[in-house]
Amino acid sequence: MLPRFVGRLGIADAVTVANAALGFVAVVVALVDIELAARLILLAAVADGLDGLLARRYGGTEAGPYLDSLADVASFAVAPAVLAFIVVTDGLTITLETVTLELVLVAVVCSLFVAAAVVRLGMYTAYDISGNYTEGVQTTLAATILGAAILAGVADPWLILAITAAFCYLMVSRIRYPDLLARDAGIMGVVHVLAILIPNFAGRTFPYALLTLGIAYMALSPWFYWRDAEETRTAETDAHGNA
Repeated sequence: MLPRFVGRLGIADAVTVANAALGFVAVVVALVDIELAARLILLAAVADGLDGLLARRYGGTEAGPYLDSLADVASFAVAPAVLAFIVVTDGLTITLETVTLELVLVAVVCSLFVAAAVVRLGMYTAYDISGNYTEGVQTTLAATILGAAILAGVADPWLILAITAAFCYLMVSRIRYPDLLARDAGIMGVVHVLAILIPNFAGRTFPYALLTLGIAYMALSPWFYWRDAEETRTAETDAHGNA
């Protein structure tokens, strides 16, 4: 008797499952090589974007949205929280041998990051039906910013902890984030891949660029990008006669 998934899952689902596996590997690798773990999280983000493209090209399955959220829990909730925990505890020389106030603080912030990411993923799957925007910072973006910061050499443990804590709110906020236009998504995608492949090139140029683009989108797009995107779509509609 064949397993239940044979014939029911598509190529996009296979990439989604690979995304989840990359999240697990990133957690394991983080114990010995934090920068490699950050690159694996960024690679999982690439897989997360690729499965959407494949689903639109070849068709998705009913299980696809659920698999996507489950995979994202591994790669963009648990894995980045573990990276942040390791970077902060190592930077503050916090040992795991005894329970201290600092250890409790770091553990609470990182666990809240996981909780907020899980809530956001569940709410997204259930309620975010608009094709133009989403509410709250995407878990993929939060993980990408943390991963890019580590690759860019941001080593201040308190800063990493503060970024992680900020995402605990931003991921479940009501702030609307517009979808990127194809042109802008392509530019960010190229920088993203280069940050994975050659993170140390020219003084960590590409991780810095990815970090800058991610922060710019997070900080500015709810107020400025939405208007520009709408104007671009209106112009395209006027030019071609349809949306």
